[in-house]
Amino acid sequence: MNKIQILKSTEVFVKESLKNAEGGHDWFHIKRVYKNAKLISQHEKADNFIVEIGALLHDIADSKFHNGNETLGPKVASNFLHKLKVSPEVINQVVKIIENVSFKGGNITQKFNSIELQIIQDADRLDAMGAIGIARTFNYGGYKGRSLYNPDIAPNLNMSKEQYKTSDSPTINHFYEKLLLLKNQMNTKTGHEIAKKRHEFMLLYLEQFYAEWNGRV
Repeated sequence: MNKIQILKSTEVFVKESLKNAEGGHDWFHIKRVYKNAKLISQHEKADNFIVEIGALLHDIADSKFHNGNETLGPKVASNFLHKLKVSPEVINQVVKIIENVSFKGGNITQKFNSIELQIIQDADRLDAMGAIGIARTFNYGGYKGRSLYNPDIAPNLNMSKEQYKTSDSPTINHFYEKLLLLKNQMNTKTGHEIAKKRHEFMLLYLEQFYAEWNGRV
């Protein structure tokens, strides 16, 4: 099976696996990240096959929807790629990407790095910003039954990994605990340039949100 066939098979597998996924982490999220990753990789010296297959599989079993199990995604991806007879070197890279791609709070040291991971991480983070990022944030907040906003509950910028995973704070707090931090966490020049525009849009949204909340407009 050649690389094109592997990518097509992977796309079919991911579509089927995520057909009932929460709206912010479904196939369309994967597709956007995949497109972002391909765009960013045009400006970087990277293995495009690893970038593409890593982007397709990066959220194949997100721990948020599997009782916090962070080993399931890498395992599912590894088993699938083994069936396609993908080389062990590529499988190892993809597994490491899945293990390290997600934002886990502000106090986590990443244990693995590669240009391919950096590209996919930027692509994934871009989808958590701007108009799409806002939509995804409120969709997930509704999915978890969180309040929109509570002025009496301040954002927590010093959460541990476990606190971040189990937080049930209002959705607006997530802007400060994650979304607004992403611009300065971009790895690539292209990712950073795209992030700046999306960051500004989120600031404008928050300004309007507070104005409406407080009855000023």
